[in-house]
Amino acid sequence: MDGYDAVVYDLDGTLVRLDVDWDAVTREAATVYREAGVDPPIGDLWTLLDAAEEHGVGEEIAALVCEREREGARRSDRLFLADELRDRAAAGVPVGVCSLNCEDAVRIALAEHELAESVRQGAIVGRDTVATRKPDPEPLLSTCRALSVDPGRTLFVGDSPRDERTADRAGTGFAYVSDLDSDRDGTSP
Repeated sequence: MDGYDAVVYDLDGTLVRLDVDWDAVTREAATVYREAGVDPPIGDLWTLLDAAEEHGVGEEIAALVCEREREGARRSDRLFLADELRDRAAAGVPVGVCSLNCEDAVRIALAEHELAESVRQGAIVGRDTVATRKPDPEPLLSTCRALSVDPGRTLFVGDSPRDERTADRAGTGFAYVSDLDSDRDGTSP
């Protein structure tokens, strides 16, 4: 992680693990569609969220998912990179969070795990903070702007191919949590 001016972290699966049953939320979202007289699109929760607005259930689906994320943030488990975030911030490295979760859930999780003070003011971007969401580069670029750093000098740490695509599109460096975890355990070559 050295060689960068700033570090931006994903939230769920990176800093914390939200206590959310995503399959149950997907079923609940499909029920919202059905109750509105609309056949839900086939796919995962993000497919249902993407199509919700055009089917007239955008606000309901967004509110449902956000509520489940907020609940899950309150019961989330802290992961090892949370300490890394705090250490980097204490050393003067600008740190931010760019998440596919709603901004409110991100803030709750950071507060629950005493990380909020370590993240630069304005450098928390959730799926509802800007008009697009990952893997579109804008959420990550918005986080970099809030940190006043060049994306090319920023490392984005995440846990998914979506995070990796986001970093590639934004022009930042990227590291998988799993690679950093193996480095920490001394199991990497």
